Amino acid sequence: MKKTAKIAVMGLMLAACAYSPVLAPSVWSMGSRVPTVGVQAEDFRLTDLAGKEQSLSQYRGKIVLLNFWATWCKPCTTEMPAMQASFDKLRDKGFVVLAINELEDEARVREHIKQYGHTFPVLMDPDNKVANQFGVVGLPVSVFIDQEGRVQEYIKGGLLTEQKIDEIVVRIQKQEPVKAAALR
Repeated sequence: MKKTAKIAVMGLMLAACAYSPVLAPSVWSMGSRVPTVGVQAEDFRLTDLAGKEQSLSQYRGKIVLLNFWATWCKPCTTEMPAMQASFDKLRDKGFVVLAINELEDEARVREHIKQYGHTFPVLMDPDNKVANQFGVVGLPVSVFIDQEGRVQEYIKGGLLTEQKIDEIVVRIQKQEPVKAAALR
């Protein structure tokens, strides 16, 4: 009976840690609130597959597609060819894809990217911090960010097509830049 009680107490402690923002590591935490369209996207720093640190802010002036994905996620890998085609077609027009891999082994991710010939930047989110920052729960999630760093579109679970990406990019390009006075 004592052993059973100890196991029950340990189980409760583990459950408390999983739901405690103070005790739980960031891997266990759920995504924060989904960013609101029109709001400035919070900056982040992650390492790419070449070992180089990348930040969202370094792409200011470009339209950025953040795509949260994993190799085991069939819808994620299904939409990647459309992301690649749009990246190839639009990168000279100020468009970039940042594919943010969640929680996977770098060797596995590197092999997947090589196998499918993707050339857009792939960033590693080993502790799920950036995914949590963008309210990601479930995959794939795509976030389009405008040239001024504001969230313009948040797509959860929807399969991206080349046409859909192109339509969103064109819509973002047509928007008037927000004047500093209008933000006050």
